[in-house]
Amino acid sequence: MREITSTGSTVDEAVNSALEKLKVTKDEVEVRVIDEGKKGFLGIFGQKPAIVNVKLVKEDVAAEEFNPLKETVSELFPKSSETAAIQEEIEVDPVDEAKIFLKKVLKNMGVEAFIHVKRDKKTIHFNMEGEKLAILIGKRGQTLNSLQLLTQLVVNRYSKEYVQVVLDAENYRKRREETLIQLAKKLANKAVKMNQEVSLEPMPSFERKIIHSALVNDNRVETYSEGTDPHRYIVIAPIRS
Repeated sequence: MREITSTGSTVDEAVNSALEKLKVTKDEVEVRVIDEGKKGFLGIFGQKPAIVNVKLVKEDVAAEEFNPLKETVSELFPKSSETAAIQEEIEVDPVDEAKIFLKKVLKNMGVEAFIHVKRDKKTIHFNMEGEKLAILIGKRGQTLNSLQLLTQLVVNRYSKEYVQVVLDAENYRKRREETLIQLAKKLANKAVKMNQEVSLEPMPSFERKIIHSALVNDNRVETYSEGTDPHRYIVIAPIRS
């Protein structure tokens, strides 16, 4: 069974792009919207791209191997045949390519920043330090999260094995973690006091994990996730005796 992750300025554009690559029609696939996209100011993109996962559901379609990560980033950084041939012979450092990508984004957003890299087993941390980084973080880290996803696609395009990317700006992730832990405890108290479930706003999986971990030892409540990404959220429920 084949599948591909594709981007576009709209969901329809992303789906049509995937259908062209798979050489199938829409009734032969299953479409899952990862991100509906949003008009914005993301530098060279002009907006936050829509991201979809398109999976072939008919087995009788001609087989061809696809790398969804590679196909997605190829839309952002199309390569000439000459460049592709050179990269077949030269081993490319995924971290260097990610830094080049980030520097392009920063330049187009008018932001000057230093990029520090730290490797931790199969996780690569990129921390940006500089001025005017608030525009790079966005409301509740939404812009930073989108850029982290795109950076991860770039890294895994060139990496021989899958690696996780954590993108940070002026240690925002640490401050956000502290905020989420405080929020989790506050809403747990609210759920117990009101004796009813409390739902949080949708957030990415790594932030939901912080909430779960913050309350794992609180025997007054339990936590679980509802919905599908990117609209998946946590529910804090009081444990009734």
